[in-house]
Amino acid sequence: MEVALITVGDELLSGDTVNTNANWLAGELSERGVAVGRILSIPDDRAEIAARVREYAAAFDAVIVTGGLGSTPDDVTMEAVADAFDREMVVTDITRESVERRLAAIREQVPDREFDVDVAAEAAVPEGSRPLVTEAGLAPGCVLEGVYVMPGIPDELKATFETVADEFAGDRRSRFLYTVEPESNIIDALEEAMDRFDVVVGCYPDREAEHNRLKVTATDDAALDDAAAWLLANVDASETPVSRDW
Repeated sequence: MEVALITVGDELLSGDTVNTNANWLAGELSERGVAVGRILSIPDDRAEIAARVREYAAAFDAVIVTGGLGSTPDDVTMEAVADAFDREMVVTDITRESVERRLAAIREQVPDREFDVDVAAEAAVPEGSRPLVTEAGLAPGCVLEGVYVMPGIPDELKATFETVADEFAGDRRSRFLYTVEPESNIIDALEEAMDRFDVVVGCYPDREAEHNRLKVTATDDAALDDAAAWLLANVDASETPVSRDW
């Protein structure tokens, strides 16, 4: 399974907000054996979001879109996803009940504040989509044509993802090895391991830990184990972190 991630928000592109959502989602998907083929950050532009959703929906097994849900002027993601598949926006019984329930809970928590919320705007989703509702946030997410639309607030994103996590699974597996050898000294060995065992080997220097982290990835468990064993035998590497002054 190969998935694309689209994170929406002007604040991501201006540097006002750190894009932790993409990092978290990529980690969760990788743990499930899913390949993340693209990570894209785009502005709160309805036409741009629609175009990218349409493009990635055709190219990947699934697309996760985060950010831009709600009823403020810059919240255009849900409408853009509807545009991508030529759907109207509708309010369902599930989404309306969810928004009203969450509003009631918020008013109980903050009884001295007035909340002027357009329930229909908050609850609207593309026609024919499957709503994704949680107790974490106000605006619902949805699933449409393999596109999973989720909130941008990290806690709400995580709660929404958990409702569909079982729908993401793949056959990619990884193992980590650690070496104090400089990258330039092990290039030939890494290339030979990839050729011999049909695996992918990434080398990631960590100056603070004073080692290189090797990530061996494959879709076949035997190939993964054989490649790791070969690297351990042919490179000064270990399965546990090591360090040495360079």
